[in-house]
Formats: sequence, C-alpha cells, structure tokens
Amino acid sequence: MPAERISAASQALKYQKQWFSSVQEAANAGEPVALVNADAPHEIFRALGIPYVVNQWWASIIAAKRSGPAALEQIASRGFPDFSQQYDVLPLGEQFLPPQKRPWGGLPTPRFAVAERSGDVTQKIFEQWGQLEGVETYLLSRTGADPAPDAWWDLIPRDWEEVFGTDRLDLLHSELQDLIGWLEDRTGRVFDQQKFQQIMALANEQAEWNQRTRDLIAQTRPTPVLVNDTMPAVMIPQWHRGTQWAVDAARRLYEEVLNRVESGKAVCEREESRLMWIGRGLWSDLSVYTRFQDSHGAVFVWSMYLALAADGYVRYGQDPLRALAARFVGMTDLLYVPPFSSQWYVKEALNHGVDGVVHLVADDTPGSGFITEALEKEGIPVLEIRANNADQRSSEEASIPGRIEEFLRTRVQEPTGNVPATRSR
Repeated sequence: MPAERISAASQALKYQKQWFSSVQEAANAGEPVALVNADAPHEIFRALGIPYVVNQWWASIIAAKRSGPAALEQIASRGFPDFSQQYDVLPLGEQFLPPQKRPWGGLPTPRFAVAERSGDVTQKIFEQWGQLEGVETYLLSRTGADPAPDAWWDLIPRDWEEVFGTDRLDLLHSELQDLIGWLEDRTGRVFDQQKFQQIMALANEQAEWNQRTRDLIAQTRPTPVLVNDTMPAVMIPQWHRGTQWAVDAARRLYEEVLNRVESGKAVCEREESRLMWIGRGLWSDLSVYTRFQDSHGAVFVWSMYLALAADGYVRYGQDPLRALAARFVGMTDLLYVPPFSSQWYVKEALNHGVDGVVHLVADDTPGSGFITEALEKEGIPVLEIRANNADQRSSEEASIPGRIEEFLRTRVQEPTGNVPATRSR
C-alpha cells in the first residue's frame, strides 16, 4: 500500500507550476528572465526583481516528463556530446524541441545565463546559451577547496571565513559586486540593499526550519515521510529562497512531519533497513525510492536535498553580500570534495542510522571513492552506481533497481531478511 503523500510536497509542486506560468507570462510581456545554475547567487536576482529559473530544476522536469532523450537528440544533432553532464545540458536541448514536446509549454528564452565555471563542460554549456539570440552569459570563478576543518557544519553558519578561506571569499565577493553592476547596466534596475538584507534573513530562517525537519527525521524510527516527498517539499522552496512563501513552506513541512511523528505514522511499518541515497535525484524513475519497501522492508530515509538545505545554506554575518559569497563559494566542496564531503556523509549516515548507502556517481562528481571508503570504514556498506540521474538511457543501462535488490540481499540484510545485529536499532 503506497504511503500517503504529504501535503507539503503536493502544495509545493502546485505552487511551482503556477509560478512557472507567471514567469512565462512575464517573459512574453518583455521582462528579462534569467537561467541560473544551482551554484549561482540567486538572491542577487531576487533583490533586483529579475525572475529566474534554476537550470537543474528545469532539467529535472524535462527528465520527469520523459522529454530527456528528445532534448539530448537536439544536442547531438548540433554536433555536441549528448553523453556528458546531461543534467546541465538538458535545458539547452529543450530550447530546440517542437512546442508539443516541451514540458509545461517550454522554458522562455532567457535574457541572462549565469553559472559558476564548475569544470570545462558546464562553462561550455553556458557559453552556448550566450550564442542564442538575445542571451548573455556571465560566468563566475570556481576556486579550489582549502583543507576542511573538522565538523565544518558546526562552524559554517558564523565562522565561514575559517571554513573557506579569505582569498576565495575575496574573489567571489568582488565578482558578485561586478555581477550586480553588470545586471544593473543591462536592466536599468537598482540593487536594493535593504531588500537584499531581508532576503538573506529570510533564507537563514528557512534553513533553520529545514534543520529542524532533518533532525526530526533522523531521530524517528520508523521513518515518517517518503524521501521522494521531501525532495520537492524542500527543493522547490529552495528555488524561492529569501521569500516569505519559502519560509512558510519550510515551516509547514516541519509541522507536517512532526504531526506524522506524533501520530505514529510511518512510511513502512515493517521497516527493516534504512537506506541513504547519495547523489542527485533519479528524476526519470522516482519509483526507485519506494520500490523495496514491501518486498524488503527497505526504506530510503535520506537524500542530499534536505540535508544540504539544513547544513549548507545558513550564513549569518554583518556584510550580507560577503555572507552570500560564503553561501556559494564552497557548495561543490560540501557535496563532492573530501574531506568536506566524506566527513559530512558519514555524520549524516550515523545520525540517520542507515544500514546501507546507494551512491549514484555521475561523470562530473569527483571524490566518490573517498566518500565510499569513509562510509565503508564505519561499517556501512555502499553500492556505487555510475549513471546520469537525468538521462534515462544511462539509468536504464545501469539496471539500477536490479542492482539495489542484489545489494540488499547480499550486503545489507541477512539471508533471513532481517537487519544484521550490528546495525539493528
């Protein structure tokens, strides 16, 4: 029997579709729209009143609506590789699809395309956006990680200078100032400092609610909520970070999860194994997260989306623009660069009491071996699957459900189907 979907997820999805329609209307009326990568400083666009669409979110919609293969065909037909960083390139390919194949009516051609230079491929993709008529690209620098202090998640809210280093912050801080001027010149708008301070304060409040939700789920047995519900319930408000709606959505999610805990509701009553999903969401087959509940009592209790929203975004400080630089300068480090990433995943795995980890490794995610090694050292078995989350050709070839079933049978659960004694709760 499928678990009842939480209203926070369905409400967020409904809101996002209505919001996207308003962005299309604004673009049709001549208002500039931005396409921004997840690692770009969204809050600047909000302070300038420029509607923006997040590249990875739109890629997830393309994949979920099964338009991914057609979008990648468009990329290949233009002489570009369709087998590299598909998650980043899907929105570009979608621009060239016929209207009837474009999800939700299609992404309006943006006026601005902004990303961090996270490797040669992402840079080249966003340079191609700048080749489209009426589109300009702005690229921010990608700097290397300093050695991470232990337990960075405790330091990062206020001592972010210590975590990331002054030189890195100086560079991004100056680039954000330049980006603001670049956008002001092109739009005639003025960056509102007071509004920006309010946006940063609301973003911190939103992160505080996400921390409460993450911690509540971590301590609750059996798990009260589907991970493929927390994904949209957390990430859609993330794309509206700095608004009162996003704060209220984060609060509603916490209150709904708390209500489920107090009412004794569970995703799977016979929860036997708790699983962690490391990597991007498998948007082309979200059923994978619930597939093993009835057959194995195996429940996915963790994804990076809620956990990163809890630990990765909150930044307090007297200079809000420098705090924004601190929010984005090390986003890739926290997820992929050891020991930032490996320490954090171990902390999260232990706090959530997981019995096994499914680690989806894409071609642009470095440091996967260090993450797996750190988890295995703690006695937590890891299944590495190399596939692209947004390319159903790749995920189907990887035989993901079959490999997870074998992993559960041979490494996570005893032959009887029970949790090994060393991992029991």
